[in-house]
Amino acid sequence: MRFTKMHGTGNDFVVLDGRRAAADWSALAVPMNDRHFGVGGDGLIVALPSDRADLRMRMFNPDGSEAEMCGNGIRCLAKYAVEQGLVASSRESLLVETLAGDLTCELRRERGAVTVVRVSMGAPQLDPRAIPVLAEQAPPVIGLPVRAGGREFAVTCVSMGNPHAVWFTDEVVAEFPLREFGPLVERHPAFPRRVNFEIVNIERPGVARARVWERGAGLTLACGTGACAVHVAARLNGLTGDATDVALPGGTLRIEWNGAGDLYLSGPAAAVFEGEWPG
Repeated sequence: MRFTKMHGTGNDFVVLDGRRAAADWSALAVPMNDRHFGVGGDGLIVALPSDRADLRMRMFNPDGSEAEMCGNGIRCLAKYAVEQGLVASSRESLLVETLAGDLTCELRRERGAVTVVRVSMGAPQLDPRAIPVLAEQAPPVIGLPVRAGGREFAVTCVSMGNPHAVWFTDEVVAEFPLREFGPLVERHPAFPRRVNFEIVNIERPGVARARVWERGAGLTLACGTGACAVHVAARLNGLTGDATDVALPGGTLRIEWNGAGDLYLSGPAAAVFEGEWPG
C-alpha cells in the first residue's frame, strides 16, 4: 500500500489513496502512526471517492478514533490529490467531502508545486449542543469554568466540525505543563465527545501564540481547526479583529473570520517522503 508522509506546519500525516482499496482504516491508523514501529504521524488521512465532491477525506487519530475534520490534514490532502493525479494537475481548487461538511480548497503554487492551501472551513458552531458542551447558557459559551488537576480554566467553546475549548492566559504558553493538563481537559465530563484544548497568549490584536492538546492525538506541533477556534474565540472576546496570525510550535497559520459566515484557513502543505506499507 503506497503512502506519502506529509505535514502542515509540523502537524504530520500518513496520506494514502483509498479509492480502490479496502481496509479497516481505524485499525490501520494505530500501527502506521506509531513513531517507533511505524511510519509515524499525528493521523492517517485516506482519500476516498465522493458522490458530491471531488474527494472524500477520512482522518484517523493515532489511537484509531476518527476525527470529524483536520485543517492541516485537508491542506495536505489537497496537495496530494493534484500532485498524485487523483484530480487534474491543473486544478486551482477542489471540493472535499468531510464529516464537517463539503469544504473548498484553493491551491497556490510556486514553480508548479502546491505550497499553500486556503480552505473555506465553513461557519464556526457556537451553540453548546452543536459543539457539544454541557453548558446551561445561550451561545456563545464564553468563560465556562472547567476544573481539572486542581486548577480552573475559563474557556471559550467552539466547534469547527470538531469540539474546542480555548483558554486565554498571561502564563507563557511554551512553559505551561500542557502534557499534564491536556488529557484532563480533553476528558472533562463537560465535553461528552471529548475536546481539543488550546492555550493562548494574545501578543497583540491580530497575533496570537498557541499550543494545542489534540483529542485522540495529544501534543502536536500544530492544529488547523485549533487555530481556527483560537481566532473565533479571540474575536468573540474582543481580543482581535477579522484576521489573526496564529503562531504554533510548527509554524504560523492565518485565519480570517469577520464574525459571520464562513471562516478561512491558510497555511502550507509539504510532502516529506513516499513509501510502501506491507499488507
